[in-house]
Amino acid sequence: MTDTNTTTIIIAQPPKSAWAAFFLTFFFGPLGLLYASIAGGIILTVIALIIVPLTAGIAAFVIWPISMIWGVLAALASKEKPADAA
Repeated sequence: MTDTNTTTIIIAQPPKSAWAAFFLTFFFGPLGLLYASIAGGIILTVIALIIVPLTAGIAAFVIWPISMIWGVLAALASKEKPADAA
């Protein structure tokens, strides 16, 4: 006997704004990335806290643009329609 009663749980989250992600990461760097990607923001912030002092700030010129690109891509990915799990 098969059970025909199924429950589908959908967790709806509002999509992130790519513009907001861009400006937050532009002004706050890896900390601004927390808006679009919490895991990405934590990872890049920890990396920045370790590498930037070791390079006398030079690494910030690499980490800052990476956080901006990552933030915009993460925000755009949040707008994509998830594939049906049929």
